[in-house]
Amino acid sequence: MKYFDFTQENSAMLLIDHQVGTMKLIKNLPLTEVEKNTLTLAKVAKVLKIPVVLTSSQEDRFQGKLMTTLAELLPEAYEVRVKRAGIVNAWDDENFVKAVKNTNRTNLILAGITTDVCLVFPAISAVREGYSVQAVMDASGSPFHLSEDLARQRMHDAGVVLTATITMIAELVKDWSRTEGVELQELLFSEVLPPKLIESTSTLY
Repeated sequence: MKYFDFTQENSAMLLIDHQVGTMKLIKNLPLTEVEKNTLTLAKVAKVLKIPVVLTSSQEDRFQGKLMTTLAELLPEAYEVRVKRAGIVNAWDDENFVKAVKNTNRTNLILAGITTDVCLVFPAISAVREGYSVQAVMDASGSPFHLSEDLARQRMHDAGVVLTATITMIAELVKDWSRTEGVELQELLFSEVLPPKLIESTSTLY
């Protein structure tokens, strides 16, 4: 399986269908956790200046608009988001593929709602196109545990690396002591790690 080191210089982030209506379909993980991790990824991309491609499907139907906070965090990416008319696999949309290619990045970080429909197909398609792909599973989710598990297995078998938000942050940062590392470490402790864990850790010192 091909895999390249993911850095802020060679990676792009693709956030697929994090829409207010679609998000409500998530049942395998707490919705608040998925929302938090999605916004964290957006903040990481902003700090590290990683290009972001946003896409949505049928915004005028039950899926609705992209998360408001996501749009506020990434206004430029939101303005040029790829609005699909109904194409299931975002990779089948020529505008989406064009946007991805325009990032000039070889490594792709993906998250999508839902995992079992909106994430699984473009993740596998991107691998087939020669990209190195990681799927951030705690910024994605499905209506059913079974469909989530099967989609994860299918991606893994196709060469997609499954990861989590914290792991992705650490891999991209490389060194917590540099300026961006300090900023993202603060983000990690203030918004990602459970407050109770931080409180219990602080008592050790």
